Amino acid sequence: MTAKRLRVLVTRRWPEAAEHYLTERYEVTLNAEDAPMSPARLAQAFDEYDVICPTVSDKIDADIIGAAPRLTRLLANFGVGFDHIDIAACKAANVAVTNTPGVLTDATADLAMALILTAARRTGEGERELRDGRWSGWRPTHLMGRSLSGKTLGLVGFGRIAQATAHRAHHGFGMNILYYSRSAAAPDVERGLGANRMATLEELLRRSDVVSLHVPGGAETSNMIGAKEIAAMKPGAILVNTARGGVIDHDALAAALKSGALSAAGLDVYPAEPVVPASLLGLENVVLLPHLGSATVETREAMGLRAAANVNAFASGSPLPDRIA
Repeated sequence: MTAKRLRVLVTRRWPEAAEHYLTERYEVTLNAEDAPMSPARLAQAFDEYDVICPTVSDKIDADIIGAAPRLTRLLANFGVGFDHIDIAACKAANVAVTNTPGVLTDATADLAMALILTAARRTGEGERELRDGRWSGWRPTHLMGRSLSGKTLGLVGFGRIAQATAHRAHHGFGMNILYYSRSAAAPDVERGLGANRMATLEELLRRSDVVSLHVPGGAETSNMIGAKEIAAMKPGAILVNTARGGVIDHDALAAALKSGALSAAGLDVYPAEPVVPASLLGLENVVLLPHLGSATVETREAMGLRAAANVNAFASGSPLPDRIA
């Protein structure tokens, strides 16, 4: 297939530089409204485009993918996570899937640390108080938070983003690092991060002052942190999630925040975005962000160009550099 005839659908707006790169090379349709496409429109797109470039806001299941023969043969996902795509259905329909690993590591790790700091130092509460005109001036016991130096950060999952978060926490804030993962990191990685692997999730939760989640979404990790796991955490601990919203039972989290069993939480992701669990909205001790993990100009441009590199490989018949299915 020649590049100039390749039909590409970009389901949401990308940074201008990344869109320009694609439109110079292919017959590209952009989503001018930048609103989520309906399931019916996505299903129709499989009959109209050689390549679809979806995002986490596009739920692509077996009904949408349909049965062969259909025109689409590549989903070049804009993002590293792919739990919104039915991988088994893609394989059955001979649709390749790629993602954009690596390029969003630093941005997401930065945001994980921002959530940890904001939750620990209660800066969100302070800003709301000030903007609402409720601040009465400095006083010794006002909005006292918690120091991070010497505290223990427990990381659930220990991939690129978790390790980058560990680097920031250990070298920047003097935190001790624990992690729980299916497989152990290389010894030199553990040494460089001062990291120790825990045999069980419960052990990590019990020993950590701050717990940060870095596991993929999907059935295997659904409600991985529920009432039982939260009860195992240290009294007054902090829970942070920049992974996928479905990893946490948010009703159990809200109950722990209300009771004071946890002192604070910081969340960037939710199970049914853009809906935020109502049980959390009225709580002062939870930081709620609108899925900003990779939201820097540099990172989002790099994600678009990484997705485009997979489109280029598809167009030329070369191996897909970031193929996951």
